[in-house]
Amino acid sequence: MLKDLKDFLLRGNVVDLAVGVIIATAFGAIINSFVNDIITPLLLNPALEAANVQNIAELAWNGVTYGKFLSAVINFVVIGTVLFFMIKAIEKAQNLRKKEEVVEEGPAAPTELEVLQEIKALLEKN
Repeated sequence: MLKDLKDFLLRGNVVDLAVGVIIATAFGAIINSFVNDIITPLLLNPALEAANVQNIAELAWNGVTYGKFLSAVINFVVIGTVLFFMIKAIEKAQNLRKKEEVVEEGPAAPTELEVLQEIKALLEKN
């Protein structure tokens, strides 16, 4: 029973998932800080002052408090944008690495079919 539990917990997928959750939590804290400490003061404070509101969570219209929702949407857009650029950079790095591997390997050896076609062409010449 304990061996099965150990095998399950140390299986690659579980460990990868745990690492992903931990990194996502840290990444979420960074994004929240970015939105709350940089985006809100620079971009949203003028809009909040125009609406006579001190905190984005206090934004309301006809009793509907939409400030927290607006903050969540901003977080989503920032996270999506950052992830988009991170994935693009990772893909570019992987493509560069693949190109370097191909250059290091040199030209590919001819396939069996190509060799047979060359032999056939030489025989037809003679």
